[in-house]
Amino acid sequence: MLKDSIADGTFVKATLGKRRGDPDGARSILLRIVSIRGSDHLSLLHRYATRDVVENHPLQDGIRIVRELLGTSFLSGHLFTLEHDAQIEFSRKLRPRLSVSRPTFISLPSKRHDREKRRPLDLRGSRYLRALGVLNDDGEVRERMGGKFRQISRFIEILTGLFDSSELAMRDEITIVDMGSGKGYLTFAAYDYFTNVRGIRAGVTGVESRPELVDLCNRIAGEAGFDGLEFRTGTIDACDPGAVDILIALHACNTATDDALYKGIDAGASIIICAPCCHKELRPQMIPPPQLRGILHHGILLEREAECVTDGLRALLLEYSGYTTSVFEFISTEHTQKNTMIAAVRGIHEPDREALRAQIEGLVKFYGIKEQRLMGKVNVRH
Repeated sequence: MLKDSIADGTFVKATLGKRRGDPDGARSILLRIVSIRGSDHLSLLHRYATRDVVENHPLQDGIRIVRELLGTSFLSGHLFTLEHDAQIEFSRKLRPRLSVSRPTFISLPSKRHDREKRRPLDLRGSRYLRALGVLNDDGEVRERMGGKFRQISRFIEILTGLFDSSELAMRDEITIVDMGSGKGYLTFAAYDYFTNVRGIRAGVTGVESRPELVDLCNRIAGEAGFDGLEFRTGTIDACDPGAVDILIALHACNTATDDALYKGIDAGASIIICAPCCHKELRPQMIPPPQLRGILHHGILLEREAECVTDGLRALLLEYSGYTTSVFEFISTEHTQKNTMIAAVRGIHEPDREALRAQIEGLVKFYGIKEQRLMGKVNVRH
């Protein structure tokens, strides 16, 4: 099937996994076609525990190597073509079982040998977006999912800019944790982008409190062959992200956003991205200063002011913690009301903490704020 798909031009990619014997050998192999000096080669990316090794072979030689490895050194193979996906699994007694399913991809990847860092993510060719209900079977955006599709596209655009401006830009391996991943739209897209567009070895974990969504996302990740993507059941407060390069927390409710931000700060994440919602902590505490009493006695304006002050404090606290921070509109309110995004990239220079402390303390004093969750965790007081 591998040979036929290469011959008829429908081959997309393949993976070999479940290493047998040789604990020092490659844990998995990723196969794709690359063009070298105008001739197609089969590129084998051998993934070891601490490094990757690439070998490029003429097509027939590459197919022969795969034939020798499959069922001997590797007990699992996953083939992706434009016509179908095929997976072969070998038992302990080396008995093979083959399963064939609908294709994950509807377009061919580039054959460029070097990394294409600026190539956009082809969301319309994504099986996971079909499985999640964003696209129909023809790869078209469903009528009611246009806003979600634009949100995913915009998120990848933002993530690209943040990544390229961070210390991660030259890395070939990263770790991402998405806290409160929900149905996993952005988690899948982040993994797809870094793995299949940037050619980066990405380990991505989605943390979600609803077990049914975790089960759904893990099933789809398995069907898509996303070996480095997993979803776990848990809450933001209880989650230990461990070593993480990029921490994402979109639409975490109320102070759960603060918990996620602090976990990113505490872990030394290079990039932290959040889109807060449900700002309930500060409004009951806020005492409108005399200059604003004529405005803030209107409940709706006090609510909006509380949201602004909350996110402003969060941005200042991130800067105090050593991050270059920006607050901006994530996507038009036409598509979602939860459209404020806070993005932070760990800086290379020490912040002026005394000046930032003065700003933070002046702000909380101005509004009569006694406590704010992230401020309590970062502990900026003398």
